[in-house]
Amino acid sequence: MKIVSTNKKILIADDDPAIVESTKFILEEFGYKVDYSYDGKIIYDMKDHFPDLMLLDIWMSGQDGRDICRYVKKDPLKKSIPVIMISASTDIKKSALAVGANDFLEKPFDMDDLLAKINKLLN
Repeated sequence: MKIVSTNKKILIADDDPAIVESTKFILEEFGYKVDYSYDGKIIYDMKDHFPDLMLLDIWMSGQDGRDICRYVKKDPLKKSIPVIMISASTDIKKSALAVGANDFLEKPFDMDDLLAKINKLLN
């Protein structure tokens, strides 16, 4: 994939620092602005300056990404934000689609697959 310049902002919510850091690094290399949270609670406090896309882990310490996704998709101000759910769970497809996620990836995921999904949802 080629590197593109973009002003799109992505929020990563995952409790695994290695996944957050590696994904953040690659997304920034492709021109995205990246914010992150290790528990996803920041999403409940957002009132403005929303990300253009959210990358949510299903299982985070103290917080279930499915609950966050349900909240986002019911909130009138946030429901249009695309959500990609990620998980090591083998039933990620069923879990993600049941809570209204736009797409999903099973961990470990290929960065090219992630970038393709992000590109599809943001363009």
